[in-house]
Amino acid sequence: MDKQGIRFAIDGVDELTFFKVLRDVVQDPLFAKPLQVLAQAPKGEAPGRVTIAFDQQDRTQAVNATQRLKTIMLRYGVQVDSVRS
Repeated sequence: MDKQGIRFAIDGVDELTFFKVLRDVVQDPLFAKPLQVLAQAPKGEAPGRVTIAFDQQDRTQAVNATQRLKTIMLRYGVQVDSVRS
């Protein structure tokens, strides 16, 4: 099956805050298999990126995980710049 994904660009965040968000994500059971979380730390002017990858049958869990990710980011004062699916 082909994976689908929801991508987040997280701009204006330092590495420490990005990794705090990532730590909370990987410790949350909602992001467990069958979902995959791919992350790219911010570097220079490039924003950090988080992608939630999933199979079609796991779309509901992915949507719920997306909402949880937004909540986690808000906990650290992080705004989502863009979301792409």
